[in-house]
Amino acid sequence: MIEYALFFAFGCFGLGLLLNIFRVISSPTVGDRILALDTMVVNMIALLALFGIYKGTTVYFEASMIIAMTGFISTVSYTRFLLRGDIIE
Repeated sequence: MIEYALFFAFGCFGLGLLLNIFRVISSPTVGDRILALDTMVVNMIALLALFGIYKGTTVYFEASMIIAMTGFISTVSYTRFLLRGDIIE
């Protein structure tokens, strides 16, 4: 039964990832693109966590934590660059 739930979750998060890619390509403003990229990071974290549950190993959870930190830093630095024009003061 858990396999069906995992495959359903894979499909939902995969569809969300595809819709985010569409939003990155066709968004009218840069802020919308930043938000779509940040949401893509969240969807990738969820997919890695689900794959870790499916395989029964903890390596994917550690990889998802690294991607979460990288995604957060990249989102903050990109928005800071847009607001101030400089990342490091």
